[in-house]
Amino acid sequence: MSIYRYTHAVVCRIPLSLRTRGEVTLDEARKQHETFVRLLRDLGLDVVELPPDENSPLCAFVEDISVVCNGIALIARPNEPSRTKEIETIRAVLKKELDIPLVEIADQNARLDGGDVLFTGREFFVGLSQFTNEAGARAVAAAFPEYPCVPIKVGDGGEEVIVETLTSAPLQVAESKRLKALVSMAGPDVICVGAGKESQEVLKRIEREATYTYQTLTVPEDAAANVVYVNGTLIHRHEAEIPDSCKVFADKVEFPTKSLQISELAKVSSGLSSCCLLVRRPRHILSI
Repeated sequence: MSIYRYTHAVVCRIPLSLRTRGEVTLDEARKQHETFVRLLRDLGLDVVELPPDENSPLCAFVEDISVVCNGIALIARPNEPSRTKEIETIRAVLKKELDIPLVEIADQNARLDGGDVLFTGREFFVGLSQFTNEAGARAVAAAFPEYPCVPIKVGDGGEEVIVETLTSAPLQVAESKRLKALVSMAGPDVICVGAGKESQEVLKRIEREATYTYQTLTVPEDAAANVVYVNGTLIHRHEAEIPDSCKVFADKVEFPTKSLQISELAKVSSGLSSCCLLVRRPRHILSI
């Protein structure tokens, strides 16, 4: 399916300030990130690599900042004030360097994190979490009206948690997860999901609301559920981090796979997908 064929990836290098968000070994995190970027290039992607911004500790996790589909980019609205500069940077890259038309969220009450948005190629599922609310999900539906768009509650998240985070200083909470930390696309019409209770509950909600019957690839370790399928290759975490799940990938996946260590970055993100914004740039872009 052409939706998994990408031409470009936007990434951002690791800032020193990432250490303020958790017990991250910075040198190792940078090494893991560099290896990931090299792999993206090896898979045929033109990589736009942004410099680190020390005022934005989470700037490496570019997936959070935009939702790109069918040559259009919806600019997300994270609930953390320190990420405002990241939005300006990603907006400029998408519009000026990649010529991607942008859609802005009009509702000031909306909160939307790209890591909560799962696009299957047939429809959108938007996680209602600490990071995304119902107004954010409506913004996805409005930006991409050609696809069904279904809000999916993530854990104990949703509107009640969002209200709390909007009236207090929002912080990265270890227990809080975005939708794509629990489920991700492992190939055309294949959802990768962890075997744990929270992941399975989310999968049931997705299956109940879905307009299509997807295949599922269940992995024993929940940390293995976040994968990236790009240009015919599945990227997953390394055997050193998810030994049991690597056996499942080897046995069940019939197309090429690549594994990477991402233990340090995963301490403060959803995992692999958080570190890149994948774009398929149209060959001919009309002026709008």
